[in-house]
Amino acid sequence: MLELQNISYSVRENGVEKNILKNISLIINDHQNVVITGQNGSGKSTLAKIIMGIIQPTSGKIIFNGEDITHLSVTERARKGIAFGFQQPVTFKGLKVRDLLEIILPQNTNCHECCTYLAKVGLCAKDYLERPLDNKLSGGELKRIEIATVLARQAKLNIFDEPEAGIDLWSFDNLVDIFQQQQATNIIISHQHKIIAIADTVVLLNSAKIDKVGTPDEVIKFINTTKQCAKLGGTH
Repeated sequence: MLELQNISYSVRENGVEKNILKNISLIINDHQNVVITGQNGSGKSTLAKIIMGIIQPTSGKIIFNGEDITHLSVTERARKGIAFGFQQPVTFKGLKVRDLLEIILPQNTNCHECCTYLAKVGLCAKDYLERPLDNKLSGGELKRIEIATVLARQAKLNIFDEPEAGIDLWSFDNLVDIFQQQQATNIIISHQHKIIAIADTVVLLNSAKIDKVGTPDEVIKFINTTKQCAKLGGTH
């Protein structure tokens, strides 16, 4: 279980303090798909990075499986079973796809297991295992490879920051299936209706605060009632 207790994050711009997140309190139970949505600038990606430890909150606590992890590093959180997929995947000069998967997977992992995770994201291992992780791969290819590496971690908690960004329609539908089949807890930052629809819980952020927590139907109804739908972006 993940618990956020009064998480706040602020920055100073031109001598003025700006609240990016303010008093975010939330409990996420195990084996759930939780979608965090909201208009651009509402604090979604910042919250994801705070949970992973990429950004330290200005105040508040993060409790993971009963342990206070607020001040733990990214590496320490990863060791405790948290994985992260960036909105814009990074490249690794000198590494091939196979190398990255072998680093992530347990020792003595055979090639078949590497192929399995690539197949889950719709990539043919024969075509991709030996390819370098550089800018010759398209944004969609890099995104799918990153998702494969997150799945390969077999973490207790996966955080995906806009996993649909840059991928084609077939890959998007496949991605939705992956989330539905996963046994781990998934926190998904997204404004896509198809992803919102498969969530157990949807968290709507607005102006640095939680506006609504509920089922997809409850949150979508709230969005439509408060006329926020036009601000959430397009849908697949």
